Amino acid sequence: MTAMVSGASPIQDDAAIKRRPEWLDGIWLLAPTLLIVVGMMLVPLLAIIIVSFWTQTGFELEATWTLQNYALLFQPEGNLYRILIVKSLWVSFVATAAVVLLAYPMAYFMAFRIERGKLIWIILLTVPFWTSYLLRVFAWKVILGFNGVINSGLKALHIIDKPLEFLLYNPASVTITLAHAWAAYAVLPIYVSLEKIDRSYLEAATDLGDSKWKRFWRITFPLSLPGTIAAILLVFIPTVGDYITPTLVGGPSGIMIGNSIATQFIKSNNAPLGAALSCVMMLAITLAVCLFLAIIGKKRLKGADL
Repeated sequence: MTAMVSGASPIQDDAAIKRRPEWLDGIWLLAPTLLIVVGMMLVPLLAIIIVSFWTQTGFELEATWTLQNYALLFQPEGNLYRILIVKSLWVSFVATAAVVLLAYPMAYFMAFRIERGKLIWIILLTVPFWTSYLLRVFAWKVILGFNGVINSGLKALHIIDKPLEFLLYNPASVTITLAHAWAAYAVLPIYVSLEKIDRSYLEAATDLGDSKWKRFWRITFPLSLPGTIAAILLVFIPTVGDYITPTLVGGPSGIMIGNSIATQFIKSNNAPLGAALSCVMMLAITLAVCLFLAIIGKKRLKGADL
């Protein structure tokens, strides 16, 4: 008697694979990343949103739904939080502008002026960022402090008699520290965009009589805009909610909304209000980013029409 072999044949297996949607293979490949994103980002975000509608009674967190946490931000008692939100957006905007203005020439130099050893330059650029972020903030506190490098140097040169107090514990010191701390994150995406520019475009512009500046604004900068936009977003979004830098070098006048949110969670024991502030801040950042992208998109369309 001939034994019957159960199971599908290779031809049937191939047919089943062909009938399976291609997007399903992509989902399987993305499954580990999706699990991490859902577990580490989406779930905590949903938890923050839910807690923002709860009530804090003493040391107990009650699942009583209320809009009072959000209503407080639009009442006179919430004036401080509104000021901190606007202040945080402004400080982050100034720091981002400073970072891009410093990072773009560095990226341009690496892309167009260095022909050999670019990897070495990239490594040298990132060496300061191998140290802890906290240590770099402390370093700026030492530099800008009353007895820091700047004040000590000016006193040694007999330029000043007493330390300059405006260097530390104010929004300016926060902006300077943030600009240094996030500089490398802006240089790399701008450098990648500049490196990908086809040099024949620049040669054609030169042959047509464009000056260096005109060639830069007509060709180099527009083609590097994707990397510049990525750098702006990489710096702007995280710096808005930074609370370590304002705590160490900002002082009372340099605090930002991140400090207030941390205070609500850690010291004031008011998690719902802290969660509400976090949600409002995320919404403000989203609106600011969307407005920025809309403005950039309109300018690019206008430039294309011209």
